[in-house]
Formats: sequence, C-alpha cells, structure tokens
Amino acid sequence: MEVILLEKVANLGNLGDRVTIKSGYGRNYLVPQGKAVAATAKKIAEFEARRAELEKAAAEKLLAAQSRAADLEKLTIVISHKAGEEGRLFGSVGTHTIADAITAAGVEVGKHEVRLPHGVIRHVGSYDIDIHLHTDVNVTLPIKVAAE
Repeated sequence: MEVILLEKVANLGNLGDRVTIKSGYGRNYLVPQGKAVAATAKKIAEFEARRAELEKAAAEKLLAAQSRAADLEKLTIVISHKAGEEGRLFGSVGTHTIADAITAAGVEVGKHEVRLPHGVIRHVGSYDIDIHLHTDVNVTLPIKVAAE
C-alpha cells in the first residue's frame, strides 16, 4: 500500500513523503490517526493544494512541543508512595502516576507521552524518565520516588 504522510512519522518519513507500507499498518494505524492518506491521483492533488497549510500546522506543533519541553526541563518531580522498610514500593509507579504528578506541577502531560523503557518503578529512588512530546522533541526528566 502506498500512502502520503500528512505529518512526520518516526522511522517512516516526513510530511509529504510517499512511502510504501504494509496495508494493515496503513489501514489500522496511519489512516485512522490522520497521519496518512492513500496515494491516489485525487489525494495527491488534494495534498499538494493543502501542503502549505499542513506544513504550517506541523511547525506550530513543533514549536508548542519545544515550549513544553523548556517548561519540563525546569521541573524536578517528587512522588510519594507507600513503601516497605527495604525501599520496595507497595504497588508501583507507572506512566499514569507520573503524568498526573507532572500535570499537578504545572505542565500538561498525557500518560502516552511518558516512556518507561525498563517498566514500572517498584523501588524508592531517583530515576530519569523520558517524555516524548513530539517526533523530534524528547525530554529527560528527573523523578524522585520517596516513601510516605
């Protein structure tokens, strides 16, 4: 399946690129999310007519993500959680808890933007958490998990 990308997609291409992908990826993810359209002659003509508008919208999204990144870099988040004597948490601290703590600190972050490559946090301590705000904007945020 050949599609035209309507925004930058990681490991695939930039706005306006015509790429060949597996049809399931296009049908189930890219097209429903509004990230791509099928590369038919009619859609190519429509895209070229809207190209400037789409590029402007993409630039605005990037600027908004960069300003959020600047706000996030100023934060240090402390999350209090019940823990045992050895520092092991009762339960865990996941993306939802981290996103709520960052939002409470003043910067709006969704749980889908928080990246925990090693899984949820199960011990008291300091951690560096990656926040993925945009395809080109990632922020590493220090998080401290403390016992209540």
